[in-house]
Amino acid sequence: MNIYPAIDLKDGNCVRLLRGEMDAATVFNTDPADQARSFKDAGFTRLHLVDLNGAFEGKPVNAAAVESILGATDVPVQLGGGIRDLATIDMWLQKGLQRVILGTIALRNSAMVIEACKTFPGHIAVGIDARDGRVAVEGWAETSETTVLDLAKKFEDVGVEAIIYTDIDRDGALQGVNLEATRDLAAAINIPVIASGGVASISDIENLLAVSDSGIEGVIVGRALYDGRIDPSEAIALVRGEHA
Repeated sequence: MNIYPAIDLKDGNCVRLLRGEMDAATVFNTDPADQARSFKDAGFTRLHLVDLNGAFEGKPVNAAAVESILGATDVPVQLGGGIRDLATIDMWLQKGLQRVILGTIALRNSAMVIEACKTFPGHIAVGIDARDGRVAVEGWAETSETTVLDLAKKFEDVGVEAIIYTDIDRDGALQGVNLEATRDLAAAINIPVIASGGVASISDIENLLAVSDSGIEGVIVGRALYDGRIDPSEAIALVRGEHA
């Protein structure tokens, strides 16, 4: 299982939100490139980025910050937020992103996601953000009637590399990962699942490892890394021990 430290970008800064509320942003670093280097120096081998402004505006907004991160580190980087057409996907992959995450567009236009998988094989993930089991879009400002599983099923066997599943009500709240929902989703589909939202302590990573054979490929960790609740070396040693 892989650990993806999260760098959420708002107005050029590294922030963490509480349950997706843009007005509840805490700035942790005003230099995204510095934050990326810090995570790499700590031993992490992947990064998860979100263009928060872009998610609301439907187009890239924090491009300069993302590019500074790509220039500062050579670890694989995945990015979500404001990516809604093939041209934007191509632009980001050309700049060095390893994977783009399609969220709102996955609900609005599943055919485009399928086309993206054909055009950019190996580089497309789908972000499914849930509130009470229903898919939320437009930077989590709107909750649909579509269930998480119904949306995920649309992308089986089309080349999606991973589903990033976020429980919005737990995101940034340090209440613990929604283990049951994440495990159930991973077991119900044949696409690897990356858990996100609520990771508060090393025990959350231990619990995910215990059920990782259901299809959980990784976990995104944000606030708990920034405020020291999770020690990077301990977390990395834990997941490496899985393969020992």
